[in-house]
Amino acid sequence: MLSSYAGRDGTVGASYEWKGNDKVGEGRMTLIEARPAQSVAIRLEFLKPWTSTSTTRFEFTAVDPGTRVTWTMDGQNDFMGKAFSLFTDLDKLIGSDFERGLANLKTVAESHSRATAAVPAVAR
Repeated sequence: MLSSYAGRDGTVGASYEWKGNDKVGEGRMTLIEARPAQSVAIRLEFLKPWTSTSTTRFEFTAVDPGTRVTWTMDGQNDFMGKAFSLFTDLDKLIGSDFERGLANLKTVAESHSRATAAVPAVAR
């Protein structure tokens, strides 16, 4: 798979593109909103093997102890998309991707939290 990044990390307009085989397809993710400790929104564009555009959003809510993450995806479903969803179990198709993504987010967030806690308050 070929992939590339553009723009400055963490800023609106930064993007990630990929091009791969039939299993991976081709697409682009572009950061469209970044509100620290509140939310992140991404425009997700699939280009191959089919075209679709959706908005993926991560909302962060403080809970005791920790943070609740809500991950949503919204987009338009044309006729072919509706027909596809009638015969395909989307949870089975992409559910493991969501689970893996949330597990990776948890790992990164917890390692960042430990690293920040290790820095003396005077240095922060």
